[in-house]
Amino acid sequence: MEMNGDFSGGDDKSRPGVQINVGNPVITSNLFLDQVGEVVLTVNSDGLSWNLVESIYKEQDESTCLGIKLASKSETAICFSDVYAVEFIDWGLVHESVLGNARGCLLGYASEMYRFTVHGVQRSKNQPSLWAPSVYTFGHKDMDTCRMCFNQINASLNMVTGRPKSLLVFVHPKSGKGNGCRTWEAVAPIFSRAKIKTKVTVTQRAGQAFDVMSSITNEDLNLYDGVVAVGGDGLFNEILNGLLSSKLKASYPPAPADFMHAGEKDGCVMVHDSNRTVAEAFDHIEDTSPLLPGSSLGDSTPTNSNQGPEFSLPNKWFRFGVIPAGSTDAVVICTTGTRDPVTSALHIVLGKRVCLDIAQVVRWKTTSTSKDEPCIRYAATFSGYGFYGDVIRESEKYRWMGPKRYDYAGTMVFLRHRSYEAEIAYLEVKSEESSSASEEGPRGSRKRSLLGLPKKSERMPCRVNCNVCTSTSDPMPAQNAEGSRWLKSKGRFLSIGAAVISCRNERAPDGLVADAHLSDGFLHLILVKDCPHAMYLWHLTQLAKKGGNPLNFEFVEHHKTTAFTFTSSGEESVWNVDGELFQAHQLSVQVFRGLISLFASGPEV
Repeated sequence: MEMNGDFSGGDDKSRPGVQINVGNPVITSNLFLDQVGEVVLTVNSDGLSWNLVESIYKEQDESTCLGIKLASKSETAICFSDVYAVEFIDWGLVHESVLGNARGCLLGYASEMYRFTVHGVQRSKNQPSLWAPSVYTFGHKDMDTCRMCFNQINASLNMVTGRPKSLLVFVHPKSGKGNGCRTWEAVAPIFSRAKIKTKVTVTQRAGQAFDVMSSITNEDLNLYDGVVAVGGDGLFNEILNGLLSSKLKASYPPAPADFMHAGEKDGCVMVHDSNRTVAEAFDHIEDTSPLLPGSSLGDSTPTNSNQGPEFSLPNKWFRFGVIPAGSTDAVVICTTGTRDPVTSALHIVLGKRVCLDIAQVVRWKTTSTSKDEPCIRYAATFSGYGFYGDVIRESEKYRWMGPKRYDYAGTMVFLRHRSYEAEIAYLEVKSEESSSASEEGPRGSRKRSLLGLPKKSERMPCRVNCNVCTSTSDPMPAQNAEGSRWLKSKGRFLSIGAAVISCRNERAPDGLVADAHLSDGFLHLILVKDCPHAMYLWHLTQLAKKGGNPLNFEFVEHHKTTAFTFTSSGEESVWNVDGELFQAHQLSVQVFRGLISLFASGPEV
């Protein structure tokens, strides 16, 4: 063994062909790479790289066979950030490719030797968001040489932080087209190779995952690094609500009845006392919270001595994972950029992390005459009323149709063209007001025409390493800014929607709001006023079109806000909260910035 750099030493004949740099731990050795041939392998602190031995395959990239140019047969390097496992697999065959004849065709030879396999990730060149496992098997006839390289790689992987060691897994067997169990069976070996312990529960009834997550103790919860949903957005929402219903400590947003109408000016209505801040309006509400009352978000005071160490939110080490097997899978598409179970599994085992905003939906009244106690729901993607609520309600009649029921129900609801009388109050975002003051209309929203605003060039979609989402964030609700104004919009609406994220899916490739971010602390309130059938159809077709502009209509109001309230003028009022029915005559919504973390890195494209 020869030591290079600042240190030097003698040869070690027991490890032929191995060089170690002690100053910067580097191992260099000649090994055989399966399906390639003899390579010079270098292992350093960042990863491993290899080059073909020139005497065996000097002109690999330029070789031809029957007139066809042959591309390079392997990657030449991989970082440890993209390696999730290494296995020593002892004695066996390693296949070697060499130039066989004058034509330069590739011929294969097999030799027996000691081997180890490196499991990593490779990204698709055509679809950067799509990931696939990559396997590199190295071999050498000297076991000590193999062991030394294996041990160095294994030690380097053990130093990588943030990767899960133990996970709760819920599998929805009937999700989507009934592929939940098959999807888990396909990706489970990835978790096994990464030596991640998984406690798997195949759900047998609706609400089972909610019950488990809402009843789990802090002591048990702290044994896991995260929880994974193998299913659709509905299962993820069930797990999310189960955890937050018992662990989140937060005050309510203001109820519609908390505001004092102070008159109307230039079409804008002050709907709360100008001498009273929103934070003060919370004071009398907090005591009635059914979520761990008397606490604020992130309070670490234990509420039960038998619960073990406190589990507080937001929590960076505990992450949610979603392996898609549903009908829509908007959460996965928005956070990984693709609807691929293997890609999602690789994000999880590599310990990727991205923060996600969560909306708290509080129902004050189920009907106009009810005296219901407040009821809490949490949404990670979208809450919608009118058209959106009617589609979910209609689709429940056709569950036997599978995912196609949404298209059928959407068509039926569109043909009815039903509008609803309602009143919306929303918190004005001053940054948006100042940046677009010259474009503001009578209700504080930007003026719109059929052609023009907002231009596509002005869109800033959320992407991996997004500057907006990675900026310093406050997980508390953003509506406690002193002097903030509440504005009102009242009339007949075909639909009312509040998007937490862009909600990209196969039916809406850009989502409801193309430039909505995963963790910027804002809701996108979309009010679609009553309009002719043809105009609403145009709006919907823009949603379904790549590069469309569904918000660019005079009958569409788009407000960037942190909270809003809703009151129906009718007797019946059905909302769609993350794909689930939620009957509410009167409700309030607020957003928590970056409340939870996901095993994801953000979409590449």
